[in-house]
Amino acid sequence: MINLRTVYKRAEEHTAWFAVGLFALLTLLIVLQSVFSPALVLSGVIVAIVLVVTCLRPELALGLLAVYLPFESVLLKFVPDDIYFFARYGSEALIYLVAAVVFWRIFSGKQAYRATRFDLPFLLFLAVLLASTLVNLVSPTVAILGARQILRFMIVFFLVVQIAPSKAFIKKLTWILFGIVVFQSVLGIAQSVIGEPLDQLLLPSEDRALGSLVLTEGVEQFWDPGSRVFATLGRYDRLGNFLYIFLLLATGFLFTKQMREKHTWLPWLFAIGIPAMVLTYSRSSWFAFLFGFVLIGLLIKKDRRVLAGLGAFVLFLGLVLGGSGLNVSLITEAPGQSLTERFYESFSYARWRGEYYGLGRVFWFIHTPLTVVAASPFLGFGPGQFGGGAAATLRNTSVYEELGLPFGVFGTEGFIDNNWFSLWGETGTLGMIFYVWLYGGLFFFALKVARESKDPFVQSIALGVAAILLGVAFNGFTSTILEIRTSAFYLWLYAGFLYVFYENHPSQ
Repeated sequence: MINLRTVYKRAEEHTAWFAVGLFALLTLLIVLQSVFSPALVLSGVIVAIVLVVTCLRPELALGLLAVYLPFESVLLKFVPDDIYFFARYGSEALIYLVAAVVFWRIFSGKQAYRATRFDLPFLLFLAVLLASTLVNLVSPTVAILGARQILRFMIVFFLVVQIAPSKAFIKKLTWILFGIVVFQSVLGIAQSVIGEPLDQLLLPSEDRALGSLVLTEGVEQFWDPGSRVFATLGRYDRLGNFLYIFLLLATGFLFTKQMREKHTWLPWLFAIGIPAMVLTYSRSSWFAFLFGFVLIGLLIKKDRRVLAGLGAFVLFLGLVLGGSGLNVSLITEAPGQSLTERFYESFSYARWRGEYYGLGRVFWFIHTPLTVVAASPFLGFGPGQFGGGAAATLRNTSVYEELGLPFGVFGTEGFIDNNWFSLWGETGTLGMIFYVWLYGGLFFFALKVARESKDPFVQSIALGVAAILLGVAFNGFTSTILEIRTSAFYLWLYAGFLYVFYENHPSQ
């Protein structure tokens, strides 16, 4: 029989200890605040909380990161200099912390390692990175930073598989992220109306440095205020990428009958998200979304309405072109460019010619295979040596000088605006084979799950992941999307979710 007096006494004792502990903690924080800045103390508290959460529930850490990343750019604007370094790299450090927790669980025997069908190509890709580093005698610092740029989001897939979050958790996170899409879209549309005042509030225009090390390069607004919206993601193309990734995920739900009938708000997501994506003026986002949407609606679901809509869209483009009198071959980018001109410029010979002679993407489309890959066809020049964000940040010009090439786009930027060719130049043909093996394998795996799964939610995720993989594959030829946290993180996160559904929850 329960003695209520004993229970009350024990509760009273625990409350007393809790009060003493809380008082001691507050006293310690006050003392620390008198020695260090309040921002530093607050950041320490946040780090401690995140550390505890990550150790206990690593899936929550990944969920918090997924919610935080779209707002990171604008939040960092208001972070004091004394903690900026920690805030800037805190999101990435959280991935490594999750990796450490997962490794410790496996190493200590608390859980068994969950093998995947993609372990082999990933390990072979790692072997190529190491071999390329050794053969080319790449500096350890450059090699580590270059490998980090390539691998830091890829490992999210394997972490998710080991953590195996529940279906309920993935559902909740997905709905929250769709809500963020709505917020970003509304903010972007408001930006196009309000213009410069909102741009100035949201744009991270200032450089932030730690001594001689540039932590963040400010975004130069070369477009007219309000003409290209970016919401809280810092650049118009990053907002475009974020929106099309989640609109393609939502497309999977839209073309799954049970989910479409259950969630009647889905059309509103597109009604708000598509105009915002258009207003980003990010052509690669437009085409990536179009390719992914056609993959789901036409090639997989064979929906005649999509075929009719695609035909009407092509007819509309033809009528607009005929009525406007535009000479597509002569269009080049200019201030005040209309949406129509922005679209047709994608097919302009004058633009392509200008990009070649202006050392833009077309120049690197030609010279990467003919000059860079030809010079080191099998193992490339090593991580951090060519074309990507690491080479640009480190101002590593060694390969460019060796081959007599300009230093990236415009001859000054270091990166080549082409993720696939950057990987090709750094890891060689062998590295590309193993990377494409993993990436393409995920694509066909998603198609397989979309065909075989009986669960409407899983089927929707599979369709969305397949479309995202296709869209990102296209976008990889026009940007460094596989290195961008507000895009690549979600690609590998949802690929991991899908694998967990199929392999670890076959009954769901």
